Amino acid sequence: MIILKKLLIILVVAMICAAVYILGDAVKNDQQSALLDEDAFLLIAHRGASAIAPEHTLASYQLAMDMGADFIEIDLQMTKDGVLVAFHDDTVDRTTDGSGKVAEMDLADIKRLDAGSWFNAEKPDIAKDEYVDIQVPTLEEIFTAFGDSANYYIETKQPAESEEMEEKLLELLDQFELLDESLSKGKVIIQSFSADSLTTIHQLDGDIPLIQLIDDSEQVIPSPETFELYREYAVGIGVSHREADEAYIAAAREAGLLVHPFVVDKLAVGKKLKSRGATGIFTNDIEAVSSLKW
Repeated sequence: MIILKKLLIILVVAMICAAVYILGDAVKNDQQSALLDEDAFLLIAHRGASAIAPEHTLASYQLAMDMGADFIEIDLQMTKDGVLVAFHDDTVDRTTDGSGKVAEMDLADIKRLDAGSWFNAEKPDIAKDEYVDIQVPTLEEIFTAFGDSANYYIETKQPAESEEMEEKLLELLDQFELLDESLSKGKVIIQSFSADSLTTIHQLDGDIPLIQLIDDSEQVIPSPETFELYREYAVGIGVSHREADEAYIAAAREAGLLVHPFVVDKLAVGKKLKSRGATGIFTNDIEAVSSLKW
């Protein structure tokens, strides 16, 4: 009888554990599916938590995740020897101790750069010793560090000058199983100002959600025909919050497009955009706008 009771207890515990595991998976899948929900409002960490850490560094991405960002945004550039790295500017001058164009430097050159001391000098009140000599990360290093625990919002930069950037990006996504069918759509979003780059990706893999970035110098609301053209390959647009007035957002939403304005660091601006129908914002300061999630 005692043995039977022990077996029953073990069975009950096992069933409870299995239920918790299944429920956890269900919740995770629901959260992932909501990433592309037209009623969602996403907080996209622009270059990571770049208000409080050196942009496009592992430290910046980790802080953004710790603060509850829905996505970490990665600007993607290619080195002279064909390696994808996280870097915004064409040149390394602004955010490192070096100078020159990213595209004209090998990875070894990039890795010798100090990508954090500039931040300490610019913001001494929140400087950290650990930022000194912090490196520019490769996309592979980012995927290795965070795997599928992060949601990635990746921008292809200078794609016309970076041969097979799109193919290399998809190869890495496949290598790290970030396009696996077990992961809900929205784990990875790719954006670009280049329609050619986005259509190339769409041809290579039609299931990846794409965002067409629109130059903030274009103040006129795109025509319905232009929005329809975007819809052929993209699920949404990214536009400067200065241009994203009520009419602009309404026209895009009517065309079936998500709208993610950039870059918003003030809560009042975020509230206004959300009320107008925007489905998310890029922000340097996750903490300042975190209440928009609720």
